[in-house]
Formats: sequence, structure tokens, C-alpha cells
Amino acid sequence: MDCLPVSKLPQGPEWTYEIKLDGYRLEAVRAENYVTLYSRKRNVLNDRFGYIATSLEYLPPGTIIDGEVVGIGPDGSADFHFLQRSRTAQSSIVYYAFDILAHEYRDLTRLPLTDRRRILAGVIKSNDHVALSVASDRSAVEMLAFAKQHGLEGLVAKRADSVYQPGQRTGLWSKYRINMGQEFVIGGYIPSHLGVDSIIVGFYGGTSLIYSARVRAGFVPRTRREVFEKIKHLRIAGCPFLNLPETEPGRWGQGLTAEKMKECIWVKPETVAQVEFLEWTDANHLRHAKFVRLRDDKDPRKVLKEIESDPAVIKEQL
Repeated sequence: MDCLPVSKLPQGPEWTYEIKLDGYRLEAVRAENYVTLYSRKRNVLNDRFGYIATSLEYLPPGTIIDGEVVGIGPDGSADFHFLQRSRTAQSSIVYYAFDILAHEYRDLTRLPLTDRRRILAGVIKSNDHVALSVASDRSAVEMLAFAKQHGLEGLVAKRADSVYQPGQRTGLWSKYRINMGQEFVIGGYIPSHLGVDSIIVGFYGGTSLIYSARVRAGFVPRTRREVFEKIKHLRIAGCPFLNLPETEPGRWGQGLTAEKMKECIWVKPETVAQVEFLEWTDANHLRHAKFVRLRDDKDPRKVLKEIESDPAVIKEQL
């Protein structure tokens, strides 16, 4: 079940709130004799997170858990860099379970979230690599204040009576970002002697890839080479973006004109990058965009424009 990006955190007694975790979504399926870990894209990740699968072997057969695997930094907060070193930083990796879809071969998806959470709490046994994600019934105002005080990325709001709808983004689960940032699909790059000088990114509008920005900031020599190695074999002849070329470079220089496109190398839109930025423009471009990292757990076809958080709305809710 997917979260719908929202510009205002839902409020009311029918909502529960969780911290938005900065990690990889994982579904743990306990068969008769083993646990299999699946990514969003249905890839099996047991080779990468075998110690998590081992830590979940106590689950009864016929049990399916939904959760997020997170890297924990020295200060106790989520740190994606530890997650990227998952094979060498095992002591810092924790799988936070937040839902249960089946228990002992019983389908639980049609039960309300509160019932599923009660069953989950009775099933999950915390250990070095497994924990129960905390769901709070504190008010939206209190949760926003807590998130801002602790510098958290955002919050997830879930209707307490919501059933589990796999693959759906109904709004019964919503995510609210406090900072400005989201995933984008890489559709091209401008090369440099280090690999990439900048990446060309966008989001999907229906079945079409929409150009948003050329991202140059945030790279260091190592990440320039890493991104190049990830995308160099995806090279294609034509531009994958529906809305290119643009006629003008734009006020802030985000426009990609036919002349500038002569410098670009196009790639199949199969790679996802996390990007932070100052704001969206009226033309669906990003201002002051900065590369953060690659995301290999996201389906490129599900990368949409997320609704930006309005500082005035945050202040109003607080």
C-alpha cells in the first residue's frame, strides 16, 4: 500500500501518525522453512539483508510483514549512508515492522489498521535487527512540533480504520514532507571527465516523463563516477522527456533548450535519484536542486510530482 503525498497533514481522532523513515521498504514473507525479503520492485534481497531474514525466523509460517529497513547513525537517527553499507554496517541496520498482511495463513488485509497493528504487536519480537514501528495517536499539531524539533524528514498519517490495499495510493495513507525533496527519474546526463557533470531528471505524468531539472550540485568525485557507472549502459539515441526541448532557458536557468540539449546524453529512464531543492517553479522546474543519492528500491514508473509542503501551512498547523 502506497502513501499519497499531501500538502497538509490530515487531522482528527481517526488518524494515527508514524515517523517517515528514510530507508528501503521491505516485505518479509515467512514460508514453511524460510523467510524471503522482497523489495518494492519484487526483487529478493536476502543476499543483501540475510541477517534480517535470520532475525525474523521466529515468525510463524504463513506470515507476511510490511516494514522499512533503516540505517541508524551514531546519534540514533535514521542515516541512509549506513543503509548503503548494509553488508559492512550490520550492527546499524534495523527492520521496522509497521503492518501485517497475513498471520498463520490468515489474510488480514481486510481488517482495519488498528486490528492489524494489535496482531502485529503480538507477533513482533524485538531483537538487534527487528523492531516494531511506533504509531502515535497524538494530535497532528503535537506530531508536527515533534518532527520539526528533532529535524525529521516528515510524517506518515494513516486512517485507523483503513484496510490494506496493495499497490494503491488512496490517501488513507498519506505522507507529509517537512523538507523539500523527493525521488526523480534520471533520463539523461551531461558528461565530464569524472563521469557526469550533471544529471537530467523528471517525474511521470501519466505515461510520459516530464523534465524538471538539470542537477549539478551535491556531487563529489566519487558520486559522479558512481552515477556514471550506474547509467552509462542505458544510453539511447532519443530524448525520453515529453516536454523537451524548451524555447527559453527560463528566469533561473532551469529550461533545457535545443542548443543546450546538444551536450546531453540520453538514457533509458530506469534509474531513480533522491534530490533536494528549494522550491517548484510554475513551470514544474526545480530551483536550487541538489543530488542526494541514488535509490535502487523505487519503481521509476511510480515517481510522480509530490505536493510541496507550504511553510505557511506548517506554521498554521503549529
